[in-house]
Amino acid sequence: MSGPDSTPRVRFAPSPTGSLHVGGARTALFNWLFARGRGGVFILRIEDTDRKRSREELSREIVEELGWLGLDWDEGPIFQSRRTGLYLPPAERLLERGLAYRSEPDPEGRTAIILRAPDEEITIPDRVYGTINFSGAELKDIVLIKSDGSPAYNFACAVDDHELGITHVIRGDDHLPNTPKQILLYRALGWEPPVFAHLPLILGPDKSPLSKRHGATSLKAFREAGILPAALVNYLALLGWSPGGDREILSREDLVREFSLEKVSRKAAVFDHRKLVWMNGRYIKEVAPIELVPALRRLLAGTEWEPVPDGRLAAVIALLGHRLKTLSDFTDQAAFFLGGEIGYDPEAVEKHWSGEEVPGILAEARAAIAAAAPFTRRRLEEKLGELVSRRGIKAGVLMHPLRVALTGRKDSPGIFDVVCLLGRKISLDRIDRALDTLAGRP
Repeated sequence: MSGPDSTPRVRFAPSPTGSLHVGGARTALFNWLFARGRGGVFILRIEDTDRKRSREELSREIVEELGWLGLDWDEGPIFQSRRTGLYLPPAERLLERGLAYRSEPDPEGRTAIILRAPDEEITIPDRVYGTINFSGAELKDIVLIKSDGSPAYNFACAVDDHELGITHVIRGDDHLPNTPKQILLYRALGWEPPVFAHLPLILGPDKSPLSKRHGATSLKAFREAGILPAALVNYLALLGWSPGGDREILSREDLVREFSLEKVSRKAAVFDHRKLVWMNGRYIKEVAPIELVPALRRLLAGTEWEPVPDGRLAAVIALLGHRLKTLSDFTDQAAFFLGGEIGYDPEAVEKHWSGEEVPGILAEARAAIAAAAPFTRRRLEEKLGELVSRRGIKAGVLMHPLRVALTGRKDSPGIFDVVCLLGRKISLDRIDRALDTLAGRP
């Protein structure tokens, strides 16, 4: 590819003052897609010059969550706090040229270095919003170096973008007020500014900016809720961007190939948790069960099910299939497969265990399961089918009470699949307990 977007250098520059929000994750994704689709470079820069609010553990979390999302970077992570030597020299050059001045000393005798904001029109050719004009008269003087010696945000940002050779700055439109200040800094230092593209905000269902009151908003929370990274990438890509048509399920390769800034909408996107969960369910069905086990292990850590072997977890995932919308559903949906003693749903008991014939049916089902040899689905179908024919009952009259005995629930995967996965011993033990319960025995 040739032209202004060929071999771009872009960056994602979060501040470690909180967990990575989905708005920030989308910004990172759009930068990553833009770079990957054009043979460019994606840089991760941690903007941690705010000494009071930046936290090292949040820096580690951001790095980990981006890695989980699969957004690999070519350079970084670069920490601003480790680059302090870069910022003072250009500020001093502006002092020498009379474009900046020192503030009055603070109580400790320290001074800040401040740029005089010129009264001139500032035009930003934004790749999403089009031409944006700012009046220089509206801008105040710009702090370059604070009195404690640390660089101010806009100055550090401009210096780093220049030093790293950033060609395109793709970020949320909450940064629009910073852009004219940074352009003034570029002009004062005689540097060519990058191309800017500002992304509309992500809103909650009530059309206010997405926040915790709308539910989970951080990558960490979605990861812990059992959302797959591939599903989240797919969903985030469609927040404010469209490939055209009605396509919704797109692979990472599709996104890299088709993403462009020209298709980014100027309209704010609304985050729909239900749509994300639906999409996640689609991805769960398409992934081989054994591939989901590592992610599931993270959710099961510290629970009674942590020792369950990988093969059994994969078998349960395969059986639950379409019932799983997120991996966090697993512990509820699969409890009767993994645990010991089960509880009985009162509604299921009332509906399916109230008939006088139930104890006799369950006793005969127990005998059929005990006699099934070999213990295969086909042989179980034959034995239980014989019971239904012998009693002259509908299949449901057997299957529903048996389901409650084996799972404690009124709904489950197919009963033959349940028996096969539980195994003969556990199935017989649970029927015995059901019979004791029906007989009023402890």
